Amino acid sequence: MKVAVFRKEHFNAAHRLHNPDWSEEKNTAVFGKCNNPSFHGHNYELIVKVIGEPDPETGYVCDMKILSDLIKEHVSDRFDHKNLNLDVPEFQSLNPTAENIAVVIYNILRDKVDAKLELKIRLYETERNFVEYPA
Repeated sequence: MKVAVFRKEHFNAAHRLHNPDWSEEKNTAVFGKCNNPSFHGHNYELIVKVIGEPDPETGYVCDMKILSDLIKEHVSDRFDHKNLNLDVPEFQSLNPTAENIAVVIYNILRDKVDAKLELKIRLYETERNFVEYPA
């Protein structure tokens, strides 16, 4: 009997989508306004999904307070009100697309969540645009 539990958090961050191997013209053609040299920001909504069997003693799949604290310490505090390109080491050489941000968050949390539990990351960049990893 597997059950999925979800924790929703948010953070605000700026970024610029840019490939340094491309010309300015190609970056503008591919990334449009998201390639603004002055950066732009989003109010990201993060949903962390944990799937597993409830513990017979507690009834929990995982302790949501512990999950909340992990997300706050390792994601929210690290990304909130930051320029992802300049302030977050993982994006020094990785384009901070929503897809890449979700993978980075997954990789940060994966070893902090019990290995017997499945983990999924859903990241909303806007109300209408979101990604999920793993797919």
